[in-house]
Amino acid sequence: MMGSQGCAALHGLACRPVGPSDAEMICSHREQMFLEAGGIAKDLRVMTEHFRPWLEERLGDGRYYGFKLLDGEHVVAAIGLMSIDWPPHPSHPTLDKRGYVLNVYVLPAYRRRGLASSLMQAAEAEFARRGITFAVLHATETGKPVYEQGGWAGTAEMAKSIAVQ
Repeated sequence: MMGSQGCAALHGLACRPVGPSDAEMICSHREQMFLEAGGIAKDLRVMTEHFRPWLEERLGDGRYYGFKLLDGEHVVAAIGLMSIDWPPHPSHPTLDKRGYVLNVYVLPAYRRRGLASSLMQAAEAEFARRGITFAVLHATETGKPVYEQGGWAGTAEMAKSIAVQ
């Protein structure tokens, strides 16, 4: 799948960078991903209403980037990437940024073909091209085996929702 820009054709599917015109596709994929992971549809619609303007701004200025796989003109899989500010850390002691992978989604009819793994390889190549040597992601239970097979490992991260008063 790798090409000079990190993404090339795969099994007859074209690979292209995502851009501002892909906002609706990314929103749809993200909502479907969380729905399949057990999310509640009405809550996810609210999330998407707030995610869309956040995404549009970042697609427009390049802070959100990534790739999409197309079967003809139809997007069948995509991956989102960000370079995030992060203080130097034992995992990247000389860098003040890390890569972040999000919104990895493959349409059900195209699963079990290695598309997510290929998108992850393209992501790693793009991070390397940008000088990013460490990346993180949050995995669904469905996605964990794909990431583990690609050499990704769990971390000690914890999370908590904070009530706003």
